[in-house]
Amino acid sequence: MDNPADLRYTSTHEWVRREPDGTLTVGITFHAQDALGELVYAELPDVGRVLKLAEACVVVESTKAASAVYAPVDGEVVAVNPALADAPETVNNDPFGAGWLFRLRPSDPAQVDALLDAAQYEAGPASE
Repeated sequence: MDNPADLRYTSTHEWVRREPDGTLTVGITFHAQDALGELVYAELPDVGRVLKLAEACVVVESTKAASAVYAPVDGEVVAVNPALADAPETVNNDPFGAGWLFRLRPSDPAQVDALLDAAQYEAGPASE
């Protein structure tokens, strides 16, 4: 699956979408969900939690493994994806859409510019 060009990426396989209201939607890439296998559980952060760049903030579990998901930038969690409580496999079925994990209000929106674009992400960790 191609990585959407309008998103930014981390070397730890998270994606970030800028929303019109200035918040960021965060999820894991196709590569990440494919490596994990079918997700059976997602432990999402509490709304209002303040995250620091690279802080572990989500745990996703599959039938094969559990893995941490890291904050791509500093910010405050403003929403989590309620659909994942009953259907964590949504991340597998639509990792760049309905399978988003959380939204945050960045402390420093310029941090997003330091993230990888799709070509940089594909040239690095996704090709390993």
